[in-house]
Amino acid sequence: MTRLPIALLGTGRMGRELAALAESRGCDVVATFGSGDAPPDAARLGGARVALEFTEPAAAVANVRACLAAGCAVVVGTTGWYERLPEVRDEVARTGGALLWAANFSLGVNILESLAEVAGRLLAGTPFDAHLVETHHVAKKDAPSGTAQVLARATAAGLGRDVPVTSVRTGSVPGTHALVFDAPFEQLRLEHEARDRRVFAEGALLAARWLDGRRGVFTMRDVLAPLPGVE
Repeated sequence: MTRLPIALLGTGRMGRELAALAESRGCDVVATFGSGDAPPDAARLGGARVALEFTEPAAAVANVRACLAAGCAVVVGTTGWYERLPEVRDEVARTGGALLWAANFSLGVNILESLAEVAGRLLAGTPFDAHLVETHHVAKKDAPSGTAQVLARATAAGLGRDVPVTSVRTGSVPGTHALVFDAPFEQLRLEHEARDRRVFAEGALLAARWLDGRRGVFTMRDVLAPLPGVE
């Protein structure tokens, strides 16, 4: 396995998980930036080919722009900045760079997104109602979570109507998303439970290796495209 030099933007929980797992996943951390640091430049990136951005919504776009200007591909796990995605897409096109963004890097959650759309389509026009309940730790800043919004949109695309979301913030829960389809006499549940934050680091590092050498804007659906039924 060819080793991949990476930069970590963000030294919080995810940054620490990425640092701990990187070596065993064929990645070498050559630069680290804290959430309060200035956006990186080519010299400070230390030869990283891919940067993994897990900071704050207010810092994400500036960090992405800086990495693209430095010729470094970016994997973005920060949520809460998606209203600026069109301008970031334009920046990727202008620089000929590469960006992969996702609200959640768990492989299971991204497969659940595809299942949610199919389930919504199959249940459209039936007595089933739909509701999404997402639970995270008390330090989670956004509510509903970016993952919940993605899952709700995927379900609504198949169902043909909006799907309400309930957000719960309690304890140290890494992340649980339960999509509930309820009818008068039966209930169908699709649920994903993250048991350890390493599941997100694992997926992000997989995404970084996949993104290396590519050009354009991608999501985890592109990473999983070879799987049957995932488009």
